[in-house]
Amino acid sequence: MSDTEILATVMPSPFRRFAGLAMLVILGAMLVYVALATPPASLVWRIVLLGLGGLILWLADKMRRATQNGVVLTHDELRTTDGLVLVRLKDAEAVVRGSFSIKPSNGFSVLTKQRQPRGWAPGLWWRVGKRVGVGGVTAASQAKFMSEVLAVQLSRRDNQD
Repeated sequence: MSDTEILATVMPSPFRRFAGLAMLVILGAMLVYVALATPPASLVWRIVLLGLGGLILWLADKMRRATQNGVVLTHDELRTTDGLVLVRLKDAEAVVRGSFSIKPSNGFSVLTKQRQPRGWAPGLWWRVGKRVGVGGVTAASQAKFMSEVLAVQLSRRDNQD
């Protein structure tokens, strides 16, 4: 077995990706439209609406670019399809997938031994403190399979120690 062999892949669901992007673009466009077409009496509110609309449109573009990739699991690491390492398995402690746990929609999170650098790809993954989340606009079945394979790998590793 190769250490770079891909064991599981999570890709964005085309429908969920489209729906998420459409909602963000519509919301951002509506805020900009309201600020310009029916301006509020106060200049401050106009600036706030334009700023929020611009921020949401920027977020939609960031999500569009982020969800062009997926997440893959190998024997050594959890990484994006473009090569960014999310977490090395030697740093992982546990997989969290419960209904009331802190995790992305349709996904799971990985608890790590040490703090990880912050990062975020809207709709695909996030990394904060000792937690890495995978999911969002991804297919739930793929994320569930990946979390189960990852849990088995961590269990095997812990039993070898």
